[in-house]
Amino acid sequence: MSPSATAEEPGAALGPPPITPGGTYNIQTVSVGCKIYIRRPGPDGETEERLAEILSIRDKPVNSYSQRNKAIKQEDAPSAADKWEYFVHWDTFNKRLDDWVPGSRLVLSRDLEWPRPKASPVKKATPTPQKAPGKAPRTQAQTLLKKATSNATAFAASPTPLATTPSFSGFPSSPSPAPSSLKRKHPADEEEEEEEEEPPEDEDADAEGEMDVDGEGETFDLSLTEPATESGAPPPPLSAFSKEQEIEKLRTSGSMTQSISEIARVKNLNRLQIGKHEVDAWYFSPYPKEYAHLPILYICEFCLSFFPSPMMLSRHRLRCNLLHPPGNEIYRCEDISFYEIDGKRQLTWCRNLSLLSKCFLDHKTLYYDVTPFMYYVMAQRDSTGCHVIGYFSKEKESAENYNVACILTLPQHQRFGYGKLLIEFSYELSKKEGKLGSPEKPLSDLGLLGYRSYWADTILELLMNSGDGEMSIDDIAQKTSITHADVTNTCATLGLFKHYKGSHIICLNNAVIERYEKSKNKRKRRINAEHLRWKPPVFTRDQLRFGF
Repeated sequence: MSPSATAEEPGAALGPPPITPGGTYNIQTVSVGCKIYIRRPGPDGETEERLAEILSIRDKPVNSYSQRNKAIKQEDAPSAADKWEYFVHWDTFNKRLDDWVPGSRLVLSRDLEWPRPKASPVKKATPTPQKAPGKAPRTQAQTLLKKATSNATAFAASPTPLATTPSFSGFPSSPSPAPSSLKRKHPADEEEEEEEEEPPEDEDADAEGEMDVDGEGETFDLSLTEPATESGAPPPPLSAFSKEQEIEKLRTSGSMTQSISEIARVKNLNRLQIGKHEVDAWYFSPYPKEYAHLPILYICEFCLSFFPSPMMLSRHRLRCNLLHPPGNEIYRCEDISFYEIDGKRQLTWCRNLSLLSKCFLDHKTLYYDVTPFMYYVMAQRDSTGCHVIGYFSKEKESAENYNVACILTLPQHQRFGYGKLLIEFSYELSKKEGKLGSPEKPLSDLGLLGYRSYWADTILELLMNSGDGEMSIDDIAQKTSITHADVTNTCATLGLFKHYKGSHIICLNNAVIERYEKSKNKRKRRINAEHLRWKPPVFTRDQLRFGF
């Protein structure tokens, strides 16, 4: 039973997803978009079968770094089902738990759910013009690569074409052949491609509309992502690549481009070792292709350079003299320090920080050019140095008066109150500037929870400690540097507004007071403004001209 066999007639209403009974199909039948039961470790240590959606299929990768010092024994050879790996999204689970699983964990004895059939558009009666020979329907990934191809052609025609792609770890990396396809072709897929409509004649007319489908990312200059050939010939036309190859090329090219969600749905890193901590990567991050599919990516906890093996990291640590973030220390209290770092002066370090943070932020747009931002890094001091706990970035000149562009607490330091400490520090800087601030949207799920909790605690603390008993929304905003909109939304969420004698007043009930007392007892660390040594930086017009 194939998905095309149950496809509905054009114009018909969408029906239930096609189901193939268990035991009537094999592993070669499973394709991208299907939902199948997969075995995974349960919370009690036992194995459970849970429904998951197949997002990508690949041949089991063989990385030269991971296999260099590992002798594969004959009895450890993978089974036939383990020749393929499947990137799956677990049903009703958070996206950060998406993972690669071997084919042997697929439960072929249970029903296989195909993607819901799409209603085909009603074709016009007029005959469609014949397609040009060798011209394939233009896809979103092809539109995204259009600018990159034109730039690569220009570099190929220059007298000194680039021979290597830039590397952020201090040494160049050699170009690699085009990666393999993300999924296997099926007859049903070919039939669907034949039914695609012909793009308009003017391809540039709708190019901007297709660059960013979901509005989550932007497209940047990709001129350095693919080196020119040694012979100086232009790269092959876009029609020579399949859609899957283009997506894989964008996803692993290390161009620091975060664009359409289809590219970023597949995680390219497994685990990261940062100092003495080893953590799982949550989301896609555009590290260079050579570092994808490693069992563990080793990161220097001081300079944030990344290496494929512990031997290379140990050799780097013998030469690395950095023991704290490369910036000015503007706050020190107990064992916590904050460093101010200019993205224009510390270009490589800030890029490495952005690459690392993208592993744990789903809604972050990763910019190659970090020069428009100031970075405020929180570190914990001990006898071995200052270890990065988290950071937030801030635009040097924000038209919307955002006081935070991106904020993150590294996973190994979460659930210790450091997130609220970062947020409180950002508002202390806003108080020094004499401005009202708010974080840039959209916030991640954990970031939104952290900000809502901080706003509630700060507003309640101010109301509880106010002696006069009368305080307006504007008074709260001026004393806390929280914008009027955030103050109003927080008070409404807490149910503090009451209608009394034709006007609204702020009233604290017993439930709100009890919530404040519990939160107060949990917050052991606070920012002491007396230890802050900082003046708002002033930038000239020339310093605010980025990329020119």
